[in-house]
Amino acid sequence: MTFDLYRRVRATPDPQTAHALWRETRDAMFAEHPASPLLDEDARDFESLPVPDYDPAWRFQVRIEATEPAEFDFETGTDGVVHFDRLGLVRVPGVGTLDVWKHGGYAGGVFVPVKDASAGKARGTYGGGRYLLDTIKGSDLGGDDLGSLVLDFNFAYNPSCAYDPAWACPLAPPGNTVPVPIPVGEQYDF
Repeated sequence: MTFDLYRRVRATPDPQTAHALWRETRDAMFAEHPASPLLDEDARDFESLPVPDYDPAWRFQVRIEATEPAEFDFETGTDGVVHFDRLGLVRVPGVGTLDVWKHGGYAGGVFVPVKDASAGKARGTYGGGRYLLDTIKGSDLGGDDLGSLVLDFNFAYNPSCAYDPAWACPLAPPGNTVPVPIPVGEQYDF
């Protein structure tokens, strides 16, 4: 379902319309999908995820720049360790730099989490950060063959472990923590 959602989002030429589709579909997935990460007590009262209106100022096309190799191992507690290798970094105007990671497991994949200055604060974002890009799950907005990515913070979403501690999720490492609040994308009020 996630792969189909992002396929439809990428096929929608207007980012604001694509964002409305994304919000509506994610709400439906959380409310109806048998693998929804919502706990039973949260699912009973669920109406929608807290997502502000689309703001085009938070959409960027950025190039991946070379950087020193690095590794990040995330212990899941249930599945062992998930290994990531740093592919490079991106510079996001007004935000800072973010490391771009390649998943070392099942079929690879590009992963860009972000933890902003509002993480863990009231009416802010999830304390462990959010995901901007996770190609293993199909959540990407495109790019080109020359190493550029579309990073649209309006589509940032919380990892499943934000809603249910039984889920194991890689959280944003230090190279993916930025000093500014990012007021768009999925917020956190659980």
